[in-house]
Amino acid sequence: MVEQRLAQLDNTFHALSDPTRRAMLRNLSVHERSVGELAAPFRMSLAAASKHIKVLERAGLVRREVKGRTHVCRLDAKPLSEVKDWLQYYERFWSERLDVLEALLREDAPTPPSSPRKKGRSR
Repeated sequence: MVEQRLAQLDNTFHALSDPTRRAMLRNLSVHERSVGELAAPFRMSLAAASKHIKVLERAGLVRREVKGRTHVCRLDAKPLSEVKDWLQYYERFWSERLDVLEALLREDAPTPPSSPRKKGRSR
């Protein structure tokens, strides 16, 4: 079970590692699209787009349905939730480190000089 979840996470990160696939996911977040519609912004062949979509399918991020001769893709965001959960552990780590850094910077911050008073003026 754990190995399967780790393999799923690896597949998701692999799918997200490519900017074309990330853009395809962004397009699918609005509504379902055909393979041709997903390929159009990149001026790539349908075969090349299909290869990208297969990577997204293996990661469970995309579901493809055949409607006649058209392949329609839709986003399945569940694997993104698992990525978010994985990243939250590291968010805590970095938040703690950044809090320490902020405290150190505040300790070392120079005190602003007081403004000099002009002679002849009274308050």
